[in-house]
Amino acid sequence: MIVCDALQVALGKGLDRLDAQMLLLHALQKSSHDRAWLMSHSTDELGHVQQATFHHLIQQRLAGKPVAYITGEKDFFGLHLAITPDVLVPRPDTETLVQWALDLLPAKQTASVLDLGTGSGAIGLAIKANRPNASVTLVDASQAALGVACGNAAKLGLAVRGVCSNWLDGLSIDSRFNLIVSNPPYIAEDDTHLAALQHEPILALTSGADGLTALQRIAGDAPRYLVRGGWLLLEHGYDQAGAVQALLRAQGFEQVNGRPDLAGILRCTGGHWPLLE
Repeated sequence: MIVCDALQVALGKGLDRLDAQMLLLHALQKSSHDRAWLMSHSTDELGHVQQATFHHLIQQRLAGKPVAYITGEKDFFGLHLAITPDVLVPRPDTETLVQWALDLLPAKQTASVLDLGTGSGAIGLAIKANRPNASVTLVDASQAALGVACGNAAKLGLAVRGVCSNWLDGLSIDSRFNLIVSNPPYIAEDDTHLAALQHEPILALTSGADGLTALQRIAGDAPRYLVRGGWLLLEHGYDQAGAVQALLRAQGFEQVNGRPDLAGILRCTGGHWPLLE
């Protein structure tokens, strides 16, 4: 079997073209950035082991396993991240949250940033990579997830601090941040969409009967850890913008507003902690 035929087999089984290309590159032990190689080597022969490996990868994808878990990698905001089943797969829509954070952080000034529920470290590391003067702390309740995040930081050469903590519980009460960002779990426990997310860590997805438990917790605790004039930025569900805006206003945040995702849906809400009491 040659390269172009292998891709056609995958497409014939119902795989998306990009997924098929990523899996074939992985089977061939090529970089995920080498899609052009597939075109220039379309008539190269696959060995028996490569064919068997590709077939196995196809079966995993058809069973619903995300490509990032199969290949163990994912690109996010220009960073190449290692991904394991201990963390959520970073979504392109979350780049909206990163861009908002960068808009709030002057390029050459120092700032203290906290990424709550960091998972793979995607948000905090993207901020650090683009604002090297920032002091970034990554927090996750899962030691395994924190290990993935800190491993990514080391591989990328980004100096950050990692803390294993249930939200803000493990941080010193003297800690103060200019910016707190979080993409917490926000799916209701009985949401029918969970069936499509069976391969991802459930604790990073669900948050109470209405999906707002973690968001309420963060909104309530964040003011004690923000400097005056700091910001809290949160990602949330497609239908939760109104509820999250109300949460922030109830806690005393000002300039509460939102930003849309790539589909134009408000998926990020932020608030400014007032300068004066």
